Amino acid sequence: MKMHIGTQDSRLGRTLILDELFDLLLYRKLWFISDLELKKTLADLISAEVGHFAFWQDFFQLNLPTLDVARKLKFWLIVLVCRIFGAPAIDLVLEAIEVHGIRKYLDVWEQYRDEPLGSALRGVLEDEFKHEDQVVSRLKERIISPDRVRNIFFGINDGMVEILGAVSGFFASLGQNPLVLMAGLTTAVAGALSMAAGAYAGMSSEYEVRKTQEEKLRFLGEKQTLYRSESAFKSGVIVGVSYFIGSSFPLIPVLFGSRTPLPSVLTGGSMILLVSVTVAFLSGMDVKKRVLINLILIALAIGITYLIGVSVRRLAGIQI
Repeated sequence: MKMHIGTQDSRLGRTLILDELFDLLLYRKLWFISDLELKKTLADLISAEVGHFAFWQDFFQLNLPTLDVARKLKFWLIVLVCRIFGAPAIDLVLEAIEVHGIRKYLDVWEQYRDEPLGSALRGVLEDEFKHEDQVVSRLKERIISPDRVRNIFFGINDGMVEILGAVSGFFASLGQNPLVLMAGLTTAVAGALSMAAGAYAGMSSEYEVRKTQEEKLRFLGEKQTLYRSESAFKSGVIVGVSYFIGSSFPLIPVLFGSRTPLPSVLTGGSMILLVSVTVAFLSGMDVKKRVLINLILIALAIGITYLIGVSVRRLAGIQI
């Protein structure tokens, strides 16, 4: 099936083709640095991507044999991370790419569902759902749980954003470096404990609800789906520690004698953007959207807390 190529269709076609080419080249590259179990999974994924790549080139009548600069940079960055961290990183990458692909195709299908492109997308989506989901789900025994990794990054992100705002407010109200450092550390420890307690309570409640549901199914004689989750205590510890690690980045410049919030903004802000990109990739969220949201949150946190700090200092008549 072929279609008449307009400007908008051409741009969409380039995106779909280059995305499939990116996945294909990445899977081939990862195949060479993977263990035997991952090689089997990647071989099946490569076979599927070869078909998708050829299908979209024929559908849009476009021949795109090489990646653009942005995708090449992303390609080598992911390969570098996978080389450093091995199988767990590859596992997470496969999951993330699958989620991105399915969400992308669903969005396009919603827009073109009544057109020839919609019919073509249905076949690709069915392949994504049935084949790739089945292949990736074969990786049952994970060295690092993807959910745990996501929780770690979310905890780090929350710690950086909140303490960056707090440091800004403390500089505005207290002024002196030792006072800002003491207040920042106190806030970071309190926040980490609060996050850990919240995660523990949440996981405990979830466990009780699931236990009740399983007992109900057992009583009714219905088939139960076994679900293994991390312990509430371990989940709380992971969230609390990751929060404290994140909060340390804005505090490092203060520790080394910074007298203004600017170094903390530069250090914490850079790390927040890096973590934002990682979180967006792992969760399947649009990277630009995630970065924009965090930039807005950073600006609001710094601006509002700084104004509060200045107001408190003036109203209280603090002279330092």
